[in-house]
Amino acid sequence: MSETLFHLAFPVTDIAQTKAFYVDSLGCIAGRETHHALILNLHGHQLVAHITKDVLTPQKAIYPRHFGVIFTSELDFDKLLERSRDFQLLFREEPKHRFTDSPLEHRTFFLEDPFYNLLEFKYYRYPSAIFGSHDYAQIGDR
Repeated sequence: MSETLFHLAFPVTDIAQTKAFYVDSLGCIAGRETHHALILNLHGHQLVAHITKDVLTPQKAIYPRHFGVIFTSELDFDKLLERSRDFQLLFREEPKHRFTDSPLEHRTFFLEDPFYNLLEFKYYRYPSAIFGSHDYAQIGDR
């Protein structure tokens, strides 16, 4: 059975700033780089930061657009949370527990990169909630 990887491309306006946030602070591994793009390894998944000349503006809210990683280990979640605090990254939403004491219980926090891209990091207490638990209707915060 082959492993499937996720790919996401997103806009940035400066490669050096992108590397400072994603590599130096967040801990991604840098891959190929040109003056207009940078490939990043985010916990085994491929992100590609593409330079844009468009004016990037802050999102009003965390919905609908954000991306991130779901950790299968709470220890890994905690390590990234601690690293994010150590590097004083911008928390768009502070760490919290959602749906406590339910089959959907999970921990989450949101970061904002220098280009207003929002990243969410999660750890589910019950892995079945990642794709399942169809009897429960809650998704996110509204």
